[in-house]
Amino acid sequence: MASEGEEESSQSESGSQDYLFKIVMIGDSSVGKSNLLARFARNEFYPNSKSTIGVEFQTQKLLIDGKEVKAQIWDTAGQERFRAVTSAYYRGAVGALLVYDISRRTTFDSVGRWLNELHTHSDMNVVTILVGNKSDLKDIREVPTSEGKSLAEAQGLFFMETSALDSSNVTEAFYTVVREIYSILSRKVFQSQEQRKGELASLSNGKTVVIQGQPDEPESVTKGGCCSS
Repeated sequence: MASEGEEESSQSESGSQDYLFKIVMIGDSSVGKSNLLARFARNEFYPNSKSTIGVEFQTQKLLIDGKEVKAQIWDTAGQERFRAVTSAYYRGAVGALLVYDISRRTTFDSVGRWLNELHTHSDMNVVTILVGNKSDLKDIREVPTSEGKSLAEAQGLFFMETSALDSSNVTEAFYTVVREIYSILSRKVFQSQEQRKGELASLSNGKTVVIQGQPDEPESVTKGGCCSS
């Protein structure tokens, strides 16, 4: 079992680079978080599933731009009495699925509270998708698609409606989060490499590097001297 503090990236046995992203699922009780994970991870659905007690996680391997990415997806109960797990649950998370039930407006009304909790216990830059689950219950819908989309746009979140029952958009929701995390990480790696190249270029552009405090030796050396790597 991978620990919470495990680094985001590691070397696989084959020597190729792979990544581990911790993703949390949040939202009120009975919005379908566990079934979304079951559908994504095992293509299973439990119509009579009970509320999650405590915390569990599944690790899924995904291929993004030819790289193997491991998504460690955490699922916990939405009930208030289990909120004691909050700090440990969010620690190290780089992605989140904030789930509500389109047929229960009260779960949509809780979205703001869940966002506040997410931002309190994790990095403000956690990639988050707002998920309106149970889209199969369109006959008893209480939250219009447009309302979910508007809230997501206002909060800077991705948005998607899903159905764990009929599999609609389940895989797409998880992939959206993982792809965006990978994209952000790739940009950071690229920027770091470019910055390093710039630093090396500044040392290799023919300018002399002054060395202080050595009066008996030449005052400067050119590239290829003591300062070349």
